[in-house]
Amino acid sequence: MTISIEQISKQANEIVNRQREQIEAVIEKNTQKVLNAFRENKISEQHLKATTGYGYDDMGRDGLEAVYADIFQTEDALVRQQIVSGTHAISLAYFGNLRPGDELLAIGRPYDTLQKVIGYQEEVPGSLKERGILYREFLIDYDHIDTAAIVAAIGPKTKMITMQRSKGYEWRPSLSMAQMQTIIAAVKEKYPHIIVFVDNCYGELVEEVEPTQIGADLVAGSLIKNLGGGLTPTGGYLAGKKSLVENAAYFLNVPGGGKEVGCSLIDNRLYYQGLFLAPGIVGEALLGAIYAAAFWQTLGYEVCPLPEEKRTDIIQAIKLEDRDKLLAFCRGIQKYAPIDSFVTPEPWAMPGYSHPIIMAAGAFVQGASIELSADAPVIPPYQVFFQGGLNRYHVKTAIDGTARDMLEQGLLK
Repeated sequence: MTISIEQISKQANEIVNRQREQIEAVIEKNTQKVLNAFRENKISEQHLKATTGYGYDDMGRDGLEAVYADIFQTEDALVRQQIVSGTHAISLAYFGNLRPGDELLAIGRPYDTLQKVIGYQEEVPGSLKERGILYREFLIDYDHIDTAAIVAAIGPKTKMITMQRSKGYEWRPSLSMAQMQTIIAAVKEKYPHIIVFVDNCYGELVEEVEPTQIGADLVAGSLIKNLGGGLTPTGGYLAGKKSLVENAAYFLNVPGGGKEVGCSLIDNRLYYQGLFLAPGIVGEALLGAIYAAAFWQTLGYEVCPLPEEKRTDIIQAIKLEDRDKLLAFCRGIQKYAPIDSFVTPEPWAMPGYSHPIIMAAGAFVQGASIELSADAPVIPPYQVFFQGGLNRYHVKTAIDGTARDMLEQGLLK
């Protein structure tokens, strides 16, 4: 059989069109939510400026945190340029709120970079383990979540439960808001004092509500993913109960200083404008992910989630089953990027990961995975994780072009 990229593209577009109305309804509701937060907090041109020094009375920073708290419907938020990644933001939640002898219970296995933060797989200076914080994992069946078993796993020293919304580098469904709400309700019914923390990376604004609106005490994530809208150059956020956010701020900055210090060296306009654009950008990424899923499923490859499954994050996994295909896919995504299109990605020992990683991200902001990107651990069964795209047409161009190149290389038949 001769592969017709044009025919496959047409079929994939038909599947995208069937879901466009549903996704646009979420975009509209989340745009209204973000706009209302801007209006409620009377954001003005004065909020958009940068500051220097200690950052005392930084109205742009403080206004942005108030907007985030409104969007997440929380008591407080910490939104800082000084947070270098999603892993850093999540670490602040852990280190700020856990003390020696406390236990962190993970529902499912946290993302690779967090394993070193936790420190129980290998000795890492400054890890939770080194600081005397206990840790356990409770692995679950994501298709059939047993809430009674989760509640039974909570021990006398458990202070915080952590859940990861996205699939990370696992071949599984991502946690939906409905699943998360069921887990949180079961835990809080018996243990109302336990902190429920959610790693929200890749999931913001995908659904109409956020984890803090269904009972989570604290969430965290990166600003070069969904909420940055493709404009934010760096940073991370936490949102939740005031005491938990304050504890994270003390760990980020200094006890006694906390949220009161930390200037906005980068123009705050990029943070406000990126957030305002974020609902639409997330929608574009979702439509692109659906297109990629439909395209590669038509070619005969396993995809997760399926093209017409409900989504709770922007990640699309494709099982390529072949090392050469995996490398070619990532190199194709890089080739059809606006920045560094001439660069050939190679697997390397990326800090924080246990296996060689290949990453394609020809992005305006280095490593920004709300922009079109693809990455994978280079191990069997050679699954690539594809996400982002500031507009669906770029995603389509990159997917179609990559498939044509792989066809010419004899990797697709």
